[in-house]
Amino acid sequence: MSLRTCITSAGVFRVGVHDPSYRVVNLREQDHVVPLGSDEQGKTVDNRRNFPETDVFVPKAARIYEIPNAFPFRGVTYIDSSRADAKAQGVPSDASIRLPKPARCSFSHWLRNQARGEVLLEQEEYCFASLPEPLLLALAAASTDPVDLQMLARISCALICHPDTGEPIGLRYEEDGHGRMRPVIHRHDLFEVLVNNAALPDALKRALVLRPGTQGDSEIVGDMADSDRQTQIFEYLRRNSYIPWGHYAANMADDAVRYAVGDLSCTDMHGLRHLYYQRTYVRLAEELGLVVSRRRCLSPDELERLRLAILAELEKGRTDGREWCFNATLWGWNFGFDFAPSGYRLHASHQQVHQQYALVPAKVSFLEGGGASKASSRPAFACGDLVAEVVRQYRSETGHGFFEDYLRALRTNRRTDGRPGNAGLIVHEDEHVLLFVPKAQTAGFELQLLPLSPVGNILEADLACRAALDRAMLLAQRILEGLGVRMVTGIEYSKRFDSLDEDQRLLYVFLPKLPYAPGGFSEAQLRYIVGHYPEDFAAACRAAACRDVARGFQR
Repeated sequence: MSLRTCITSAGVFRVGVHDPSYRVVNLREQDHVVPLGSDEQGKTVDNRRNFPETDVFVPKAARIYEIPNAFPFRGVTYIDSSRADAKAQGVPSDASIRLPKPARCSFSHWLRNQARGEVLLEQEEYCFASLPEPLLLALAAASTDPVDLQMLARISCALICHPDTGEPIGLRYEEDGHGRMRPVIHRHDLFEVLVNNAALPDALKRALVLRPGTQGDSEIVGDMADSDRQTQIFEYLRRNSYIPWGHYAANMADDAVRYAVGDLSCTDMHGLRHLYYQRTYVRLAEELGLVVSRRRCLSPDELERLRLAILAELEKGRTDGREWCFNATLWGWNFGFDFAPSGYRLHASHQQVHQQYALVPAKVSFLEGGGASKASSRPAFACGDLVAEVVRQYRSETGHGFFEDYLRALRTNRRTDGRPGNAGLIVHEDEHVLLFVPKAQTAGFELQLLPLSPVGNILEADLACRAALDRAMLLAQRILEGLGVRMVTGIEYSKRFDSLDEDQRLLYVFLPKLPYAPGGFSEAQLRYIVGHYPEDFAAACRAAACRDVARGFQR
């Protein structure tokens, strides 16, 4: 098979093995032996071992596993057995596959210890304000002390507090050169890092960033709340979007503060996703000329009836030759935030639970040579098309359905290292969906989610399937957070609405950002380096899922 994938038509995974043994010709002309220091007995330690006299022979380097990704456009994963074997010894414990918790941090406490007593507010504010900017940024990101964070708030913006209680109530505004009222922010980077810190007191979160309007004039065009107002979510329209034709953002409201996945309830997650389904169905219904409600949130049952009506119109349109203006979805979730003291933003996220979505147009007009005339039109890019190409080529080469073989391979997986022991890649399964660890991970802690039935997009997903997807998404994020992950990018690969290919499945991918894997030349070449076996990570995920269920996941 010419398609570079780890999936085979036998329903098993293909894994490459490198057992390196090689000789290196020594071309060095000179030695540069110098002392490096001394040992505990005072004896000099030098670098003599770095300058061999002869050629270098490596008789048996560590085995490297090369696993083509299931989807060729996502490259190849390399597992270093010397690192992965060490982690495998800890299975079934997941202690070896987790990230450390961030340490507690308080500059105010350090100041008081240095002064051995009380520090006047004016002195403390001077000490904070006199810190170099990189140290302020580091403190805004890492401090867990509300006193620190309140001080940084006063430094970064024009904060207004209640005259009697001192409670933060808002920001001072001033008119810009275009007649618009803008908040007075003294230090923008510091302000942004500060409002993303989960330890910031909730009153400051609301006053500085969460209250509708504090981040600009984006209109709220949808909302969702449960009966007892424990959950409230706003849907913002992003007019001048980097996504053509605008996009939408579902944010938890200012009275439902959620800065950690562990704070999210199932109702929260269903609400966030409900707004995505609702906006998609309503936009498609309008395009088809169906009557849609205004100024109210549709119930799940109403949304299901609207979905079925759209599918019926779509079937009619196929016989009529109707062309769609928009025929694909875009959905993504950047959870978590960090900012390096050097000024590098480490994850594109909003401080709240924040999901973005849009419709993708069916076609885009191309210009030739930068000219003003429209030369031709082609399908607009949608990442799900990359999956569609794999599905078509796989079927052409094997005669099999790609996702059917993928599911078979997941269920019959054998350990990558060939040893006996836990070989399961499945983390969670119900009658509708499968949450699993991919055989070839492009991020060290990657998870994927698939519907079990041939559902290619959210228009083909019925009410029960959508609810199962929502639950599994929340479980995936909670598992990752339970393993110490603080930043996760989630994306959707979906089939176009007018596609007749029944083999392409809806796919969700969760890509954590790990502290020691920021991305470099290897990742730019689509070569992903992982230090554990996928089976051991799956075991760690199942252990984390059990702990989460014990804490009351279904609330």
